[in-house]
Amino acid sequence: MRRRTVRSARGGHRRRQVFEAGIAGVRFDLPPIRVRVTEHQLVARLCGCGATTRAEAPAGVSAPVQYGPRILAVIVYLCMGQYLSKQRTAQALSELFGTPVSAGTVSSATARAADDLDGFRAAVAAEIAAAEVAHFDETGFRAAGKLHWLHSASASLWTPITCHRRRGRGTMNAAGILPIFTGVVVHDARAPYDTYRQITHALCNAHLLRELIAVIDHHRVHADDPESWCWATQVIDSLLAIKTHTDFGRALVDADVLAHHRHLIVHAARIGANESPPDKVGAKHRALARRMGTRIEDYLRFATDPNTPFDNNAAQREIRMVKLR
Repeated sequence: MRRRTVRSARGGHRRRQVFEAGIAGVRFDLPPIRVRVTEHQLVARLCGCGATTRAEAPAGVSAPVQYGPRILAVIVYLCMGQYLSKQRTAQALSELFGTPVSAGTVSSATARAADDLDGFRAAVAAEIAAAEVAHFDETGFRAAGKLHWLHSASASLWTPITCHRRRGRGTMNAAGILPIFTGVVVHDARAPYDTYRQITHALCNAHLLRELIAVIDHHRVHADDPESWCWATQVIDSLLAIKTHTDFGRALVDADVLAHHRHLIVHAARIGANESPPDKVGAKHRALARRMGTRIEDYLRFATDPNTPFDNNAAQREIRMVKLR
């Protein structure tokens, strides 16, 4: 038998470099951070038979040059957790680590992080759906040069925020929380929330106060006597009187006190529904007064349920920084 000699010849090699955050062993208040580059040389060998065998890159190393998981985590944290812009995030990373980071890198890092959150999003939705009380809100903002809507849901430690081109029930269903929620929903009285029959409503009194103050301002400008009585003033006085009682230890309001102020609010709202000016602004004021009369229990939920807050400011705080950026 004739023995065949197989000779191996070098067929070249490829490089893979991973930039990782490392701390130099220098005694400072905060040791300086330096980028450490780990290079993986992927050698290829050409066999005498003509086949080329190439080394595989380590798991997670897929590009000729890339950043390690800790740097990517810092990028996502600064951009999404601290609400820095992509440009400012890139600048901060470049100055902290001493290596250039582009806004495009920030964009791709956050996109990849979002793609890995499907399981987490489902877990968060389940946590909020099981809560006794949850806050919901939405607001418009510009994205990709067009009007979009931010939708937030929050309870305890969890706050998923979704972005959608539309504002209505279809988008709320897509978020996957309201269709299965059975607790108290704190919101701003938008009509789509009323289509969920299984929830208990608690309307935001901060929104209500702003609307009532607008009624008073309009009355002072257009009334014959600016100092004359306005029905909205009576509503505000009684509403804040009830809130004063609940602010002490979140105790429930005495039944007689609540009944007294509830009567004053309903009576004032009935006057507002019938005596507001017959113009477009007056029509809005009459609609507000009618809503208060028919949904007084939802507005006063905070006085009868110690777990329900006076307003929906918790939801507004969740979306404020996103809009600010």
